[in-house]
Amino acid sequence: MKFDVNEKGYYGEFGGAYIPEMMYKNIEELRLNYLSFINDSSFQKEFRELLKDYAGRPTPLYFAARLSDYYKTGIYLKREDLTHTGAHKINNTIGQILIARRLRKTRIIAETGAGQHGVATATVCALMNLKCVVYMGKLDVERQAPNVLRMKMLGAEVIPVYSGNKTLKDATNEAIRDWINNPADTHYIIGSVVGPHPYPDMVARLQSVISEEMKWQLKEKTGREYPDYIIACVGGGSNAAGSYYHYLDNKKVKLVAVEASGKGIDSGYSAATMVLGRPGILHGSRSMVIQNEDGQITEPYSISAGLDYPGIGPIHSHLNKTGRAIFRHVTDEEALEAAYQLTKMEGIIPALETAHALAILKSIKFRPEDVVTVCLSGRGDKDLDAYIKHMKRMNSSKT
Repeated sequence: MKFDVNEKGYYGEFGGAYIPEMMYKNIEELRLNYLSFINDSSFQKEFRELLKDYAGRPTPLYFAARLSDYYKTGIYLKREDLTHTGAHKINNTIGQILIARRLRKTRIIAETGAGQHGVATATVCALMNLKCVVYMGKLDVERQAPNVLRMKMLGAEVIPVYSGNKTLKDATNEAIRDWINNPADTHYIIGSVVGPHPYPDMVARLQSVISEEMKWQLKEKTGREYPDYIIACVGGGSNAAGSYYHYLDNKKVKLVAVEASGKGIDSGYSAATMVLGRPGILHGSRSMVIQNEDGQITEPYSISAGLDYPGIGPIHSHLNKTGRAIFRHVTDEEALEAAYQLTKMEGIIPALETAHALAILKSIKFRPEDVVTVCLSGRGDKDLDAYIKHMKRMNSSKT
């Protein structure tokens, strides 16, 4: 495909592997083996069986009738929220735990923001009887308490990170330090299409099951395999990469990526990397990064823990640079409004991350005959505390 990674791990000018020497052996071991593992028939058999019987795939492609009527177009929701653990993250962790086992690793580490990747990692570690350590920013530990309890119940050790902004960037830093100190027995399950090559490509391939299913599901429901639009939220961008994957070379499909602008682009509290960022190195790859004039990372902000990241996957930087994807951004308030709209119209409470994708529907001029797919990347159980606090504020402002 035109948008595939090249042999050095680059999508255009973005990507690569910028790593300390102590990580080289592990990264190289992974790079030399991941494609042969993924393409092996025995791997695919085990992977597909677990996706089906354990994760609950295929996930439905649901026609949202009331939402479609409201926006005067055809809206289909790819229900990743209905997978085991409640988000798309399980697709990647199942694949990576199978790779880790083939590499004979006995200890797994992960980073997490919203907690969904941490839960998915802890889940597959329990399944495969492997030790699991999850790094999580202290702020995220507090605002995603239900997921922290789930991880601990699954047997994972959750380590709060107190440095920096105490969010996803800082958790990733600590996970990388751990891997440097424990190279022999440890595999790092990165949760998004970020990090040094081969992670962005490997995670995109494992998540591509989303668009693979979408093709035949759309054929069944609409008579054709492709939609006019695919909309997905983007932090690091794994749900978006998985949703776009099989359509990257189909110019008939408009790819829309939605970032979190937090309290506003110019507020100083935002995570809209494509607007505020410039090329730089973060967590082992070259991509768009929010940074100051001296190249120091600027702390991002979003009400959504999973979008609270100062970078983005190199594949998305490339899609933006080439114009293949349209990047938009929405505020906390717009995301909350969209979440309530979906809840009241369709009886589905979305994750705050997903709510950002839904919020962009009001600003795109669709045709009545358009087929619009939205990746419903996760369910809102983990965000109920944020929703409740917001509703209380709204109610108190009315009195």
